[in-house]
Amino acid sequence: MTNISVDEVKERLDAGEKLNLVDVRQPEETAEFNIGGIAIPLGNIQSMETEQIDNLRDEEVIFYCRSGNRSGQAALILEQVGFSNVKNLTGGMLKWREKFG
Repeated sequence: MTNISVDEVKERLDAGEKLNLVDVRQPEETAEFNIGGIAIPLGNIQSMETEQIDNLRDEEVIFYCRSGNRSGQAALILEQVGFSNVKNLTGGMLKWREKFG
């Protein structure tokens, strides 16, 4: 797992790049503010309910949450089961909202 900054993700999204984003927060958190990721709560990832993203095993997948802790856990779990290019959005949505509103 590697980390990726909110600046890099924002820059890539603004450039029109299609990113594989996965939001591992709870549904109520996702409903409040989201940057367009697929919503799969961390608990689902821990119980390996990942069919929504199983086809992305060989692609870059960027995980995010509120602060970067849960998404880091999710990235490590999926890396251990064969996802080859997982990234954790450092600072999560707190950092995103702080920088970009």
